[in-house]
Order: sequence, then C-alpha cells, then structure tokens
Amino acid sequence: MKLSHQQIDGYGRDGFLVVEDFAAARDCDALMARAGELVDAFDPSQVSIFSTTDQEHLTDQYFLDSGDKIRFFFEENAFDGDGDGELRQDKALSINKIGHAMHDLDPVFEKFSRAPDLADVVDQLGISDPRALQSMYIFKQPHIGGEVVYHQDSTFLYTEPMSVMGLWFALEDATQDNGCLWVLPGGHMDGIKSRFVRTGGGGVETIVHDASGWPGDGFVPVEVPKGTLVVLHGSLPHGSKPNRSALSRHAYTLHVIDGACDYPADNWLQRGADMPARGLR
Repeated sequence: MKLSHQQIDGYGRDGFLVVEDFAAARDCDALMARAGELVDAFDPSQVSIFSTTDQEHLTDQYFLDSGDKIRFFFEENAFDGDGDGELRQDKALSINKIGHAMHDLDPVFEKFSRAPDLADVVDQLGISDPRALQSMYIFKQPHIGGEVVYHQDSTFLYTEPMSVMGLWFALEDATQDNGCLWVLPGGHMDGIKSRFVRTGGGGVETIVHDASGWPGDGFVPVEVPKGTLVVLHGSLPHGSKPNRSALSRHAYTLHVIDGACDYPADNWLQRGADMPARGLR
C-alpha cells in the first residue's frame, strides 16, 4: 500500500491518519467471529474489570501478567452490586476487551496483524524497525460500553525516544452514537502528560509530568465505516465516549514500537523473555 504525500504530511501535522477501506469486510467479520469463539471458550471464574476512569485501583495481577497472554476483561457495569454480583446479561455482552497478545498467540489475529499492507503503512510513517507489542479487541458493548477517557498511548507504552504508534481498525461502523474515537488534532506536538508504570511493590502508579488537563474544546469525532484503519501517534490525545446505543462498536487495535528504541522495565506491559516483541513482517 502506497500512502500519498498528503497522507504522510497530514499524519505528521495532525497526529492521526484515516485510511478507509483498508480491511475487507470479510476480514473484519473473521476477527469478530474469532473473538466470539474466544469469549465462548473463556471461563469467567477469574473476574477482572477494566476501567480507564479508575485504572490504578482496578489493575490486578491478572491484568499485569497479560502482556504475553490472551486474557479477558469485563465492563465496569457488567455485574450487579459493586462488581462482585451476578452478570447482568450474557457473558458475550459483558466483556470490555481481550488483550494483549492475540497478534502472537492466535492464528486469525496474527494473520491480520502481519498483513503486508499494514507493514507498508508503518514503514512509510517512519518506524524503521516496527515491533508488534500489544493487541486489544475492544467490544464497546451496547448500552454498557464504557468511556475511554482522553489519554496518550505513550503514557502506557513508553519508549526512549518515543516511538509508539497505534493502529485502530473499525470492525463495525463507528459513529458518535455508538462511541467512536475522538482525537485532538495536533495535540501530539505537546509531549506526554504522564506515565503509567509498575512500582517496586508490585503495583502501578501514574507519574504526572503535566497536570494542566485536556482543553475543553478542540477534540473532534472520528466517525468511520467498517474496514477503516485509523493510525494514532503515540502522543496524540484521544479517547471515546460511553456507548449507550443498541449497537456495538467492535474494534481491533495493535500497538507497535520501534525496535531501535529502549523499552523501559517500569512500563506496565512486560513480556516474558521467551516472547519478545516480533516484527510486522
């Protein structure tokens, strides 16, 4: 796949790039079907809830050990009570996301993640030695799909120098009604506000570099049809609003880093020595 000069320049200026019709509908459907199979086979005896609004408090060992595994995380509002009650609806409609190594451990996701066109896009946008570090399947469930607060991917997957790139694939149409992405064009120019790191005691903490908060305006919605690829600079502020509609908004994300950069040992996501981050080709 050959990007135009306008696309490459626009990514540098805005911090994101929208490529419609990147993935064929049948490939999107294959990922959705495979995600459904994985959820069906999942035994929910281990309950881990994912939240971007209370991440330090809800992060548990199941989550911290997921960097080289396939694990399942529930929506905050999936259970009765304070998260220790019964599921309010079917398991398949209660999962927030699957993470974080489907691209290495599942053949369907690996084939999609290492498609030649995708490697071509990453190459053209300036990553010299792209390594696939993290993958997530995000369900954005009808009615209970949680908010993803504005954040920067480099907060969580920091490299020196910074090199993280997010590859976000719309597996269904993404609209404002069902919780599409919102981005701050040009916001990647201002550096990152914080880092989410492991502590010496086995927990996590957020180290704040800039406590000024996000601007009250300037964020714009990225409404895209099924099959679209949205490329996100690691320092670009972005997020999504809750999904209270009757329609899901399934998406798959892959985060790559440059293998020429240093990946600090205090990043929350770590992989075992027997499963280092592999290239896209």
